[in-house]
Amino acid sequence: MRGMINVPTHVQKDEDLKPGEYYEDCSYHPCLCIYVKDDEVLGVSLVDGTYPRGCSVDNCGIRKLTYSEAMQWKFYGPPDIAIEQEHRWWSEDDDIAPLCCSKFD
Repeated sequence: MRGMINVPTHVQKDEDLKPGEYYEDCSYHPCLCIYVKDDEVLGVSLVDGTYPRGCSVDNCGIRKLTYSEAMQWKFYGPPDIAIEQEHRWWSEDDDIAPLCCSKFD
C-alpha cells in the first residue's frame, strides 16, 4: 500500500508557483521550480536531474507539490495517477511510502 497524502493543487496562473517551490511536470516528475514567467515554468527533475523541464501553466496541467509530496513522487511515484510500467522511475518492490518529511511542509 502506498502512502496517503493530499492531492496537490493545480497551478492556474504564474503567481501560483515561485522559484524554489516544487511542482509536478507534464511527465509527472517532481521538479524544483527555477523560473516562472509569461506562462512558462522551468525546473529541475528530482527524479533524474534533467533540466530545464519546461511546461506551460495554461496547457500542461502543472500541480504544485509540498516537500513531502515531492519526496513521495520521487521515490514512489504519484499516488493518484496510473503511469505505464515503462515510464515509471520507481520500483514496485517499494510497497510503503513513508511520509517522514511532513514536518518540513
